[in-house]
Amino acid sequence: MRYKNIKKGKFISRPNRFIAQVEIDEKNETVHVKNTGRCKEILIDGCDVWLTAPGSPGRKTKYDLVTARKTNGLIINIDSQAPNKAMLEWLNRQGCDRIIPEYTYGNSRIDFYIENGNEKILMEVKGCTLENDGIGYFPDAPTERGIKHIQELIKAKDDGYKAVLAFVIQMNGIKEVRPNKETHPEFETAWKEALKAGVEIIFCTCKVWENGFEITGQEKSNDKDTFRMSW
Repeated sequence: MRYKNIKKGKFISRPNRFIAQVEIDEKNETVHVKNTGRCKEILIDGCDVWLTAPGSPGRKTKYDLVTARKTNGLIINIDSQAPNKAMLEWLNRQGCDRIIPEYTYGNSRIDFYIENGNEKILMEVKGCTLENDGIGYFPDAPTERGIKHIQELIKAKDDGYKAVLAFVIQMNGIKEVRPNKETHPEFETAWKEALKAGVEIIFCTCKVWENGFEITGQEKSNDKDTFRMSW
């Protein structure tokens, strides 16, 4: 998954969760931030950021902020729409029989419905951008929506589907994601309930560049109840 164009800048500030002030070509520019999470460990005054200019008509901002360099040197893609795009690319490379994005299941939408042989799979995708000491954490802010998605996967498992919660790690070298219980303890509880119910949790490792990234493989947690995908 690569962006068509990319521009380097210096992060200045983030007045709210939707916009940031960035220095581009020695000018202060208001840009759209493609992630409504906190990203406070990443977007620090003076850090390098990379932006893309989609060129969509009627936009209030010219640029989207999509990538940043953390103070420890780690380049992180923070585009919240990118994990699903990268996952679709990755699934297409696996030779699955059928892939339907944004699949209607009951009264909800699940990121992917997949058929692989006799297996019918429902997959929800989460992007991980929070890192500490070489470990990824999710979420970086409380997410009732994330808990709802886990509950949907548990129901899908009860209905006979293979249910998968996939974390796309939007940075290099990180192979594990843990629930961020300090930020949202209820999410950790839902995570454990999903494992007990037989929902598979996988961590998708990635190769990240300033202008995009791709999923390169998958890892399992040290938790013995977390499984690798079978395809």
